[in-house]
Amino acid sequence: MMDARQLRKDILARRDRIAPEQRTAKSLAIGASLLALPEVRDCGSVFIYVSFRSEVQTLPVIEALQARGKTVSVPFTRTAEKRLDIVVIDDPHKDLAPGYCNIPEPTDAYARQHAIDPAQLDLIILPGSVFDTRGGRFGYGGGYYDRLLEQIPAAQRIALAYDLQVVDRLDLQPHDQLLDRIVTESRVITVPSRPKT
Repeated sequence: MMDARQLRKDILARRDRIAPEQRTAKSLAIGASLLALPEVRDCGSVFIYVSFRSEVQTLPVIEALQARGKTVSVPFTRTAEKRLDIVVIDDPHKDLAPGYCNIPEPTDAYARQHAIDPAQLDLIILPGSVFDTRGGRFGYGGGYYDRLLEQIPAAQRIALAYDLQVVDRLDLQPHDQLLDRIVTESRVITVPSRPKT
């Protein structure tokens, strides 16, 4: 089996090679599939990553969720504590600025005023580098999302990915958190067996 670091590197290099117009088209298809899911339709509070570089684009999803009256929160990265704050935003165009690694996120001052308890979340929509059909996920190596997911096992977890990011089986470590669904441009992978406690 390929070394995890090398696999991550290879998949991300392939993701970076998707042409911008293809990335937009695939992202729109993924967003439409995501918004049609019952757990998205029925939830009140959604935590979603803000897309960066070649990730599946989330700005249209954020706007669609807000238009449906959902409480939408995004991450603020606290590097010293190696954790993510959950920060409610009203307008992604006004409330975000380049932050950790130049990823768009709220400012520290905004985050302190608008952070909420992770226990308030119904649904977490997250990025990653590589996924498998059993709900496995490799992030980018920082462990931020794994630590967050560990705190709130009951919240639904959905990852957004391009087809090329999904492999049959990842060599997962004990700390790697499992997902409930993975949405790509061509399918929704459902993982029925994740323990919720």
